[in-house]
Amino acid sequence: MQVIDDEYYMGLALDMAERAQGQTGVNPVVGAVVVKDGALVGLGTHLERGTPHAEVHALNMAGANAKGSTVYVSLEPCSHYGLTPPCAERLITEGVKRVVIACEDPNPQVAGRGIAMLRDQGIEVKVGVLRERAVKINRKFIKFITTGLPYVTVKTASTLDGKIASRTGDSKWISNESAREIVHTMRHRHQAIMVGVSTVVADDPQLTTRLSVPGLSPVRLIVDSTLRIPETAKVLQDHAAPTILLTTERADPAKAELLTSLGAEVMRCGNGPQVDLKLALEQLGAKGISSVLAEGGGRLNGSLLQNRLVDEIVLFFAPKLIGGGQEAAANFRFAGFDLMRDAVTLRDMEITQIGDNVCIRGYPVWSET
Repeated sequence: MQVIDDEYYMGLALDMAERAQGQTGVNPVVGAVVVKDGALVGLGTHLERGTPHAEVHALNMAGANAKGSTVYVSLEPCSHYGLTPPCAERLITEGVKRVVIACEDPNPQVAGRGIAMLRDQGIEVKVGVLRERAVKINRKFIKFITTGLPYVTVKTASTLDGKIASRTGDSKWISNESAREIVHTMRHRHQAIMVGVSTVVADDPQLTTRLSVPGLSPVRLIVDSTLRIPETAKVLQDHAAPTILLTTERADPAKAELLTSLGAEVMRCGNGPQVDLKLALEQLGAKGISSVLAEGGGRLNGSLLQNRLVDEIVLFFAPKLIGGGQEAAANFRFAGFDLMRDAVTLRDMEITQIGDNVCIRGYPVWSET
């Protein structure tokens, strides 16, 4: 049984924030809890960009009990006028006595100003409670707000010998049903999903979120250097989510016009023979896409890895051995390294068993060379 203390209430705020992942757009996920005289009197979560923040919902619920209370919030309260008024100002107006914050907001418009505003008004402020968990929950927001680039997660499902399909191209199904449900939750929690055009040609996927309860479907990104995507592809015909085709300046203008008429957006990323993935991510960031889930084949995964564009890797392994040599697609296809010391390593690994499947999650560390 957990002792009731600052970590207890901050854990509740973080629980609420975590449940809202995927629905706040470029905004962070935030939870807030109001406690007065030992009683929980208010709860709040930021639910959607442009709507009231977590602190506002929690204070509204607390009502008159907000005065003299302690407020627990998973991210530093904002101090500027954006789409909504500053939460730090609202906390001051309500007369709260103490504010406990998990971590500072890296947004240059906040970055300590919210904390300073509260302290200037005589409010006791404690920072750093469950900081590591708070940073992890908002890792996509932190990457985007500090670099302007989307957070990129590469997900693969493979056999134990690293194959994502047999030598004939068959890939249904490598992972078990429970693992596939987790992948759909990952789609719900990312703003966009990216695959290569070869995946569309081979499998004609929907690239939508399909859960037992309705989920949010990400923007569909198709890396297609020559615009060879079939006009009949589901991602062009079902209109279940926006589709952006990432191509090059060399792609046929007539085909681009046709695909645009079908409702897709054509985004030209570089004038080389292949899509410039770094430029593509810069353009996507400028459009307000803060997170991308790459579910492509070995070439796309390898290109992202080789260009150091990956923030997180999630590997699902099934207890199968398929063989097939070079004819069977591997989960990462790139030139590779001459020396083992130059290999990409993963830090902070989490290993989870999902029925007879295993999931390995980690964050890449690049060698200096």
